Amino acid sequence: MTVPSIRVSAAVITDGDGRLLLVRKSGTTAFMQPGGKPEPGETAAETLARELSEELGLTLDAADFAPLGEFTAAAANEPGFVVIADVFTVEIGDQQPVAAAEIAELRWVSPSDAAALEVAPLASENFLPA
Repeated sequence: MTVPSIRVSAAVITDGDGRLLLVRKSGTTAFMQPGGKPEPGETAAETLARELSEELGLTLDAADFAPLGEFTAAAANEPGFVVIADVFTVEIGDQQPVAAAEIAELRWVSPSDAAALEVAPLASENFLPA
């Protein structure tokens, strides 16, 4: 049996201390990497640039994102689904992300901080151990 999947684009954004930026959407409990689902005709990088603008107020050029690859993990907010994520390293320079749209909270998280949080499988399994 095939497990239903959700395609997303996700960002690995770190600060000068090596902490990973995670967000929590309104009405949910798990922290995850910023990003989201594509709209028709968007590339994975274009999806991510739009989502980072809408959700965090960041003005970024999709051409500057460095692809890390495709990662699969259990979906945090849709039981029984897997998330298939096109993941990019994103440099935000001096910009300060601000929670907007459906984002209720954002946090800069170190691997040790993550132990006290509910973190989505995509981030906890692939990007926080590093």
